[in-house]
Amino acid sequence: MTRTGTRPVRLGPRSITALLLVSFIGIIGICWPLFADASSAVTTHSADAPWLFAALLPLLIAVVIATISDCGMDAKAIAMLGVLAAVGAALRPLGAGTAGLEPMFFLMVLSGRVLGPGFGFVLGSVTMFASALLTGGVGPWMPTQMLAMGWFTMGAGLLPAPERLRGRGERLMLAAYGFVAAFAYGTITNLYGWVTIGGGEAGDGSGGIFFVPGDPTHENLVRFLAFLVATSLGWDLGRAALTVVLTLTIGSTLLKALRRATRRANFEAQVTFEGPEKAAPGEPAHRTYVTYEPK
Repeated sequence: MTRTGTRPVRLGPRSITALLLVSFIGIIGICWPLFADASSAVTTHSADAPWLFAALLPLLIAVVIATISDCGMDAKAIAMLGVLAAVGAALRPLGAGTAGLEPMFFLMVLSGRVLGPGFGFVLGSVTMFASALLTGGVGPWMPTQMLAMGWFTMGAGLLPAPERLRGRGERLMLAAYGFVAAFAYGTITNLYGWVTIGGGEAGDGSGGIFFVPGDPTHENLVRFLAFLVATSLGWDLGRAALTVVLTLTIGSTLLKALRRATRRANFEAQVTFEGPEKAAPGEPAHRTYVTYEPK
């Protein structure tokens, strides 16, 4: 067998359908207050968070099952998922509460790149779930964090040329993605917090930088941008900068380690059994051959 490169865990039609479904429900669950009428008396996510969590977990399980059924994940891949999720969960408390310096984002970018978007989405979601249990961060915000981290890691798996681009060019691409995606992650999670906080109590009736239920969407989005600049820009910048620094400095070593582990696990090897050949004179009467071929 000739090895042409490390094959990421691939997406099949069932995996894609499950990912689209969970992403659609997540987007609706996060953004619907922007379009709700003020008379609906629905102003925060505090009531819908348990329902979002109840919908998310079965769909996340469906993503895993769909990926397995598409021959993208076997027992070895699931074992690696557990190891990487545990490492990511352990890394999160190291920088939590310190200017957004969260080294787990660096691990998620590189893992998603090597192992593909389907594996990346599951890894990001499971890692955030495990870290929330580890740090006591379980709350109504957790489903949004799980979705955002799943999208963050999946995006790294969707970057171009996974089989060809290597070396400095790949690290620069991953660093650029990590920088932008770190801000995207902060934007998604802050949007949830922003509509939960509510507001609209400024003296001039403008709502200041807070969400005003029932106001036109574009006006609320302007307030949201002001809210991001005033509250989370520095935090997101710290997260993005650390991801870039770690990717450019030790990213090469970790990428090689992940690819070596993937090759040795040989997630996508097919075992085929060949029937007995006709024995040559002086040889045993029956021989059965077992071959391993990549899908």
